[in-house]
Amino acid sequence: MLVRKAARVFGGLIAAVAALGMAASADAQEKKIKIGVIYDLTGPLAGGGSELQYTGAKIMLDSYAKKEVEGYKIEAVYADAQSKPDVAINEAVRLIEQEKVDMLLGFFSSAQCVPVAARVEQLKKFMWITTCISSAVLENKNFKYIFRPQASGDQFGMIAMDFIEKNSKAKFGKEPKDLRVAIIHEDGAYGVDVAKGNVAGAKKAGFNVVMKEGYSATAPDLSALVTKLKRARPDVIFHTGYNPDITLLLRQAREQGLKFGALVGHGAGYGVYEKLKEGLGGDVNHFFNVDPISIWLANQKTMDPKLPPVIKMVGEEFDKAKPGIAIRSAHVGMAASNTYVFLTEVLPRAIKKYGGVDPEALRKASMEVDLPEGGTMLGFGVKFHGEGTPMAGQNERSFPVVIQYVDDKSYVVWPKSQAQREAVLPLPAGTTYSDK
Repeated sequence: MLVRKAARVFGGLIAAVAALGMAASADAQEKKIKIGVIYDLTGPLAGGGSELQYTGAKIMLDSYAKKEVEGYKIEAVYADAQSKPDVAINEAVRLIEQEKVDMLLGFFSSAQCVPVAARVEQLKKFMWITTCISSAVLENKNFKYIFRPQASGDQFGMIAMDFIEKNSKAKFGKEPKDLRVAIIHEDGAYGVDVAKGNVAGAKKAGFNVVMKEGYSATAPDLSALVTKLKRARPDVIFHTGYNPDITLLLRQAREQGLKFGALVGHGAGYGVYEKLKEGLGGDVNHFFNVDPISIWLANQKTMDPKLPPVIKMVGEEFDKAKPGIAIRSAHVGMAASNTYVFLTEVLPRAIKKYGGVDPEALRKASMEVDLPEGGTMLGFGVKFHGEGTPMAGQNERSFPVVIQYVDDKSYVVWPKSQAQREAVLPLPAGTTYSDK
């Protein structure tokens, strides 16, 4: 009898210990944040920069998966938007409802970003946008849970025009009012938004806009657009596109003998030098691109001292993943930097100050981020516009720069505060598209 009683007591103790162990295990499992990550890993947008953005975000997420943030493990769940807005929406909903992610991060294409942001807000989930730039994502939406540390599209268009205006007289020998400019763009949310900034900047500069036209990024033939450009005779072309449409346009421009003084691209396909070089060869020499600064070109002397070692780590990991690349694309560092801001500024504050990783805690923590210029690897600071403002959730301290590709290297040429060298303008005589 005593043996049986002892066995029952012992068995009860084992069960209790097991239950406590299971509870402890459950508690441990709860101490984690699941991050749904969406980029285009297939389709035309993958090679246009999205896959590089994915690489940058993954490098940063992998580095934090090896350690905890305030006791929380980082678990990333990746999805492929396949270069299609409907797939991006479906994957976002799937990650939230089936994978039970705590938040979403990423998004390359503005055409995807606009509808996905609206759906995520409707579901009252948190979304951290590393990449897409269209103002339409946030403008007059008054979203609570959507945040973008990235620069917005109108800023891209405006700085491009400012750069050419300040060089019009000195480089082209023309007053801005006499400079002929053409604005062409893919007709999705991304291209339309950048073109809107181009138009506003052109009006401010007083340029003679001789052509403004949109086109489908999936168009199989852009020769008619090239013909219109030839008739318009622009000194400068401002182009917003992805790839392969950039390559198609410029190949047909070469075939039809289009000439101009300068071409200024705006991120996306223009930010992937290897693809430009692959499609256009040496013709890409002296083209310009507007993008947030490459973290490898940013002025580290004015940067928070903890950031240069992180930049070094991202570069080393990228070189391992993609050896032999001539220029580390700004896309990689862009996603890495914007992901790092979330992991170091938002997440720890949400956990420590607001008790966890629910959407409300992440929202409150985001609104308290206050980084000065030099506080990120991209050189700019971070402070988000608050509720009730036209661009609620947008980083008010972000800015892009103008870079120029010269002999397989990229150099910041504008604004002057970030410039590494003077711009080569106009295109040198004897080059394929030069009008000299």
